[in-house]
Amino acid sequence: MRLSEDKISHLSHVAFDALVKGGAAELLADDAKVRRELKQLIARRVKEEDEVGDIVRKKIQSYSRRIMEGSPEWDVMFRKHYEEEMNKRGK
Repeated sequence: MRLSEDKISHLSHVAFDALVKGGAAELLADDAKVRRELKQLIARRVKEEDEVGDIVRKKIQSYSRRIMEGSPEWDVMFRKHYEEEMNKRGK
């Protein structure tokens, strides 16, 4: 899933606000630094998920029988291979 810089920034603010509401405010000494780190964490995760998605798409395309993207069969294959690839990465 490709996310814009604005969406990633918004998600980092939402996560930060949830930490504050959850009572973790005492642990957050530097709000700007925590927001920056949350933003970087989200961006890394999204990038990794995109990379895994690309790997899985190529794997499905390499099958001798053509499977149409978006079909129920393709969705099942994608989820299966996606989970396998994430497990390889320890996620």
